[in-house]
Amino acid sequence: MDIMQSSLLKHREWNGKIEVISRVEINDANALTHAYTPGVAQPCLEIQKNPELSYELTRRANLVAVITDGTAVLGLGDIGGLAGMPVMEGKCALFKEFAGVDAFPLCVKSKDTDEIVRTIELISDSFGGINLEDIAAPRCFEIEAKLKEKLDIPVFHDDQHGTAIVVGAALMNACKVVGKKFEDLTLVINGAGAAGIAIGKLLISLGVGNVIMVDINGILCDGDEYTNIAHMEIAKVTNKNKIRGKLSDAMVGADAFIGVSKPNLVTEEMIKSMADKPIVFAMANPTPEIMPDIAKKAGAYVVGTGRSDFPNQINNVIAFPGIFKGALAVRASDINEEMKLAASKAIAGCVSDDKLSADFILPNAFDRSVPIAVAAAVAVAARKSGVARI
Repeated sequence: MDIMQSSLLKHREWNGKIEVISRVEINDANALTHAYTPGVAQPCLEIQKNPELSYELTRRANLVAVITDGTAVLGLGDIGGLAGMPVMEGKCALFKEFAGVDAFPLCVKSKDTDEIVRTIELISDSFGGINLEDIAAPRCFEIEAKLKEKLDIPVFHDDQHGTAIVVGAALMNACKVVGKKFEDLTLVINGAGAAGIAIGKLLISLGVGNVIMVDINGILCDGDEYTNIAHMEIAKVTNKNKIRGKLSDAMVGADAFIGVSKPNLVTEEMIKSMADKPIVFAMANPTPEIMPDIAKKAGAYVVGTGRSDFPNQINNVIAFPGIFKGALAVRASDINEEMKLAASKAIAGCVSDDKLSADFILPNAFDRSVPIAVAAAVAVAARKSGVARI
């Protein structure tokens, strides 16, 4: 039986991956009057006087909403929010399992940006943070930007920033392995959607010398016309030498390749055309842009994918639980660039120099010390950057 069929059977058995558990025992009249009426009236009145007390008198301080419109679910595309519910439940289970953070799945039945923003705004008082999930580009950029303006709690689109943070950590350690510096790198990103653009921005912030973005129409270049505003903006800060052409042209002499696109787009010839000791992160799922064995045969020195059956899995689960744990711990009003960079560096630091190798550049997803380290780094960065409230 393959994994798809066995997973379907498991989901029927589970009948949902999360449930609500009471934190209090209500087994007599005294407990009932404290947890509910009439005693519950007093915390209500205290929160009315001071809304910040909602973090102390309710579960809000440890509760994240995992929200989707179902337009970009995994590699399945626009299948709708209801069909995306198993993914949202899975995400909530990971929050709880890896960081002790409570999370609740919400599927919004709309593709209208303003309607989605308004819906999230109206329910935001129930949560300490918002995790946006599986929302298609370019709508996801606008939704996140508008919510960040309107809300005073962290808003984080994991498909963008979680992916970027883990890629950043992987690249830091891969560069140690191959003996190259960030500022000297020429790096190609294939796929200029939500994840690709976020990766590009974060790597530029980390100091990568030259990032070249490639989409289905070829290399993005400042000065060319784009209907996608996000493409126009990223073109202004990438491709320093203003080269034009297709993916194969971008790969010539490149030190690293990052794929967040489609299967089998990278050939052996492209890998051979890269610089010495090339780094290849082929992250299309379930089939990468080039299979690891083929990439290595062609000369790739460090290879990562999004899959668990190959070395160097680039998996968001080593990022988002700890990021939210740290942000919630200090009641951050935002997850900003400083916090993202701190998370990347913390993840990279979880692989000690004596264990670091071409086949081990990221910590194991089940290493429970990782979310703790990430949370601590994120909390410090939140305080330093002025978005922490405690």
